[in-house]
Amino acid sequence: MDQTQLNGHTNNDNNVAGSQAASAGARDKLMDELHNVIGEAEKWLKETKRHATEPDPQVRARFEDTLRTAKTDLLKLEDSIVARTRVAAQTANTYVKDNPWKTVGLSAAAGIIIGMLIARK
Repeated sequence: MDQTQLNGHTNNDNNVAGSQAASAGARDKLMDELHNVIGEAEKWLKETKRHATEPDPQVRARFEDTLRTAKTDLLKLEDSIVARTRVAAQTANTYVKDNPWKTVGLSAAAGIIIGMLIARK
């Protein structure tokens, strides 16, 4: 019995975990960038409050409202992405456990096709 069978993990489990980690990394990067944009907008708003002699209250109110909306939308987006990622990961995990040989075959076929495409270039 090889080591992966003893541990109860297969290469497919590791592949699923790797793709989940890559997806999580991309999601985290996007969320960090959006948080940075909102932070910069808040800084800009504070700076305009300090330097403006007579700011237009309507413009400021619209900007603050837009910023609040962006924050709420960001939180909703984050929750939605996390929920969808969990569902996709659970579905993939269930499929791999229920159909290990199909998964091995599909993975091998995908690897061959990708290898052929890379070899062409």
